[in-house]
Amino acid sequence: MRRFLSAGRFLFFLVLLSGFCGSLPTLAQTAADSTEALPPPKRELRGMWIATVENIDWPNQRGEAPEQYRRDYRRLLDAGQRAGLNAVFVQIRPASDAFYKSDLEPWSKWLTGVQGKAPAGGDDPLPFLITEAHRRGMEFHAWFNPYRATMDSVTRRLAANHPYRQHPQWFLRYGGQLLYNPGLPEVRTHITRVIMDVVRRYDIDAVHFDDYFYPYPDPGKVFHDEAAFRDFNPDSLKKLADWRRQNVNILIHDLHDSIQSAKRWVKFGISPFGVWMNKSKDFPQGSDTRAGQPSYSNLYADTRLWLEKGWIDYVVPQLYWSSNFRLCPYPVLVKWWAENHFDRHLYIGHGTYRMLESTRSDTTWRNARELPRQIRTNRATDGEAIGSVFFSAKSVLTNPLHTTDSLRQDLFRYLALVPAMPWKDATPPLPVTNLTLRRLSHYVTLNWQSGPPAADGDAATYYVLYRFEPTEASTPNDPRRILALPRPAPGFPATYVDTTAVPGQAYAYYVTAVDRLHNESRPMRVITTGQQSAELALGQAPGGAPRPAAPAVATQPAPAAQRPTIRLNAPADKPEASAPFSKIKIKEKPAKKKGFFARLFGGG
Repeated sequence: MRRFLSAGRFLFFLVLLSGFCGSLPTLAQTAADSTEALPPPKRELRGMWIATVENIDWPNQRGEAPEQYRRDYRRLLDAGQRAGLNAVFVQIRPASDAFYKSDLEPWSKWLTGVQGKAPAGGDDPLPFLITEAHRRGMEFHAWFNPYRATMDSVTRRLAANHPYRQHPQWFLRYGGQLLYNPGLPEVRTHITRVIMDVVRRYDIDAVHFDDYFYPYPDPGKVFHDEAAFRDFNPDSLKKLADWRRQNVNILIHDLHDSIQSAKRWVKFGISPFGVWMNKSKDFPQGSDTRAGQPSYSNLYADTRLWLEKGWIDYVVPQLYWSSNFRLCPYPVLVKWWAENHFDRHLYIGHGTYRMLESTRSDTTWRNARELPRQIRTNRATDGEAIGSVFFSAKSVLTNPLHTTDSLRQDLFRYLALVPAMPWKDATPPLPVTNLTLRRLSHYVTLNWQSGPPAADGDAATYYVLYRFEPTEASTPNDPRRILALPRPAPGFPATYVDTTAVPGQAYAYYVTAVDRLHNESRPMRVITTGQQSAELALGQAPGGAPRPAAPAVATQPAPAAQRPTIRLNAPADKPEASAPFSKIKIKEKPAKKKGFFARLFGGG
């Protein structure tokens, strides 16, 4: 993240940025305030970056015992879960080191206190980090910094198995750091090997890069890669800038293909500097901004090309400026990225750490309304910007200006599914089986089991449980009717206890299965009339039976803050002998002039 620049370099960046920027129209109010009445989206990625470099977010201190850093990590995830997040981006390779057991690179000093030293008891934290995220319904994006080898230029403290010890020719010193030389084919091979080692051995959901490719230019310093430009330039490119971009392009393209071949469900995403290129620099495809360090020309990262070629699955531009920042206004950049993401997913990186600073460069971040305004601006893009990621987790945990409360109580009040990626997988899982309902007083218990694998071999990863009143039209696109997203342990049926059901009230419950890439199955439905103190009902496909008549007592659905109780990882209770379970068979009929929602819920 650009947040990691040294104080001097960051001040230089601000000066350079100011020198190249002029006044631009402010678009914040018209774009954001007009979305107040929009319904919440059912699908929206909501995440936070957990930075480990310099112990920014986690672990709290170097050398903590595994029990302590596990508690600290759970605390961060719990804060994210309360805020309504469904993804975490955890930095597991900050500087050619590892927060996991690796034969290729040393243990990170920010984990154990000494580079190369293993955690106490031989603990490998990464399986724990992934499992805890999944238990909370969060995707785990493994965040790698590809080219940074150290945060300083002192090599005597590097571990014996640091790649510099075996291959010093791979590295260049620049800006007080040791960096991999992106122009060397051996470097690209090593970086790909490191990342694919994690992809193959761990259950991650995505590989994630931040904004550090070629280094941010340091005043008065030269990145001396002339020898590589001379010796490893097979296309005989004349311009050094074009050759540098080609080097990064090769890494991105090859890594995309390697990930896809190894595990087709693992995503690949990039979080670039927020400005690709300025239109003001005679670059007509650029944004109407005047940023001093565009990623295309200064970092040699052509993110727009990667999106156009389909080499990455999502992009999270770091739009850390406020809506009123005249140099690079937030709404202007959201609009540009919304027009230039080429149907790959666009999430926005928000600079929420700015609320913890007393900066004079962008005072709008001191206004508690700024973050909600930015999220509403995203939602006003008509489905182009479909997510938000916050830098960093500390700003979610500490709740500056009560913005985390605002997310929990308003914008993220209702649960959201991660958007699906049809170019990776468009086949939904098969519906659930053996759906049953038991009602005693106002407690409603539902049990179900996963269906068999779908044609592509995917089974359910988690489920969506909806609840409707009998007078409501059932629709799968309203998150206000989602009670929970249960994710039982593999091989176990799910059990859900709705503690907010009103005695005497009839309800229709719908359960859908969702696979790893968030494709949603057709539903199974089960109905309770509420007219008896004890009920037992079996699930069926929608449309198989008429809805019950509306009872005399009618209430609104329970608010999201009153979550019903969920019991997972336990087998379903045995049914009474007089009401044996039966497996429901669903007849598939071709849809005739029906939209997606009608096909999914059978017309309600």
